Amino acid sequence: MKIWTSEHVFDPVGPRILEKGVDCRDSGRSATFSHPWETVTTAAMQKYPNPMNPSVVGVDVLDRHIDPSGKLHSHRLLSTEWGLPSIVKSIIGAARTKTYVQEHSVVDPVEKTMELKSTNISFTNMVSVDERLIYKPHPQDPEKTILTQEAIITVKGVSLGSYLEGLMASTISSNANKGREAMEWVIHKLNAEIEELTASARGSIRTPMAAAAFVEK
Repeated sequence: MKIWTSEHVFDPVGPRILEKGVDCRDSGRSATFSHPWETVTTAAMQKYPNPMNPSVVGVDVLDRHIDPSGKLHSHRLLSTEWGLPSIVKSIIGAARTKTYVQEHSVVDPVEKTMELKSTNISFTNMVSVDERLIYKPHPQDPEKTILTQEAIITVKGVSLGSYLEGLMASTISSNANKGREAMEWVIHKLNAEIEELTASARGSIRTPMAAAAFVEK
């Protein structure tokens, strides 16, 4: 079993990245986004598709509901291309690399937490990748959001299991970096859309006002 954790901090002087892979359970690492929790969780729900993660080729919402306590539950199916090296394909005996991942998320608007868990449902006889992400407001700065991220990788019943786990941990590390870039890309896109809608609304208000002023003259 390989447990991968990461730390990624967005700050005014630029991003700082710390990553590690360990062979026993770790308390995890955290990342800080310079955006409020509401913005980050909205971006997380709209993360795919994006140009940074072309490996995710499809997203289907299987269920989405609000429970009696007001929490939003979502169950999605992700279609992905793992992009495994040729040597890994030969070891695990898999010609295809397209796999399906089930993702469950819970958004608590009262406590301001979003917990997301995902696991592969393809190739489960050979490998399992269980990922957990938690988004919550920064305790000292409500305009920032902390992300805690962890992935547990287990290769089963094949030779060189530890070697494969290490390779997959490196792949997940690379994808996590792209995922954080994608979050910033989505946030920028959402902010641009809001600005465009605001400008359009202001323009539509000015037009009747200008017409009214012309009539009065």
